[in-house]
Amino acid sequence: MPTISVLLVEDHMIVREGLRSLLEAQGDIKVVGQAQDGRQAVDLAVELLPDVIVMDITMPLLNGLEAARRILQVQPSAKVVMLSAHSDDGYVEQVLALGVAGYLIKQTSAQVLASAVRQVARGESYFSPTISRRFTGPGTGKDSKIPHVKQLTQLTSREREVLQLVAEGKANKQVADELSISIKTVEKHRQHLMEKLGIHDTAGLTRYAISSGVIESNVQVTP
Repeated sequence: MPTISVLLVEDHMIVREGLRSLLEAQGDIKVVGQAQDGRQAVDLAVELLPDVIVMDITMPLLNGLEAARRILQVQPSAKVVMLSAHSDDGYVEQVLALGVAGYLIKQTSAQVLASAVRQVARGESYFSPTISRRFTGPGTGKDSKIPHVKQLTQLTSREREVLQLVAEGKANKQVADELSISIKTVEKHRQHLMEKLGIHDTAGLTRYAISSGVIESNVQVTP
């Protein structure tokens, strides 16, 4: 059986190394690259062209959802399997809207993950049972009835990136430095975000980012 090449994307090194060991112990799977954030993932996906990309959803700077969106824009045939500790509707709807090949809950066993990688490599899809029961086919999320998910899809890629950085607590100058843009441009993006989302302060943007799955819910939000 041909070896399946995998790009592994996870911001926690211990988890990433554990997943690599589990996958490579299967014998027919080889981790050819590892990334610790979404930006690295996009670069390595283009450089390495792996058979399957296994990617955590929640990561700093650029989350897995946005990274997957960018990868699929430049490589529509890329096979992405999302990993998440969450199975709530907000995450599920966004993943389905992206058209990724799979979505696994992190509590999944190593054997199930390996099976999912093999199935996706064959051109099929694989979703955890708790996820698959919520939809009838790929793309269901495009007509989402969850308001904050529908709003999120209306934001530009840069606006979603700014939203994540702002929600992570970064000031305008930090966002500008991170994205190599001017502070004035950051301020315009923030203004557009608030106008599109109907939100009037940073705390509101953070709450929205949490509810829509852009960042984890353990972020402290100032009332």
